[in-house]
Amino acid sequence: MYQPKAVVLLSGGLDSATTAAIAKTDGYEVIALSFRYGQRHERELTAASRIAALVQSNY
Repeated sequence: MYQPKAVVLLSGGLDSATTAAIAKTDGYEVIALSFRYGQRHERELTAASRIAALVQSNY
């Protein structure tokens, strides 16, 4: 069975988490992306990884 895909840029914040959850709820396979661009806080990437796991995304 075909499952449409949604690419979601996960920052670790509320907006991207909500977008990923909506896509998952709407039946999309969520493909999550995050970038290490020298941000000061590693916790952003940690949060993005946790969000990806919650929506069962390939991260």
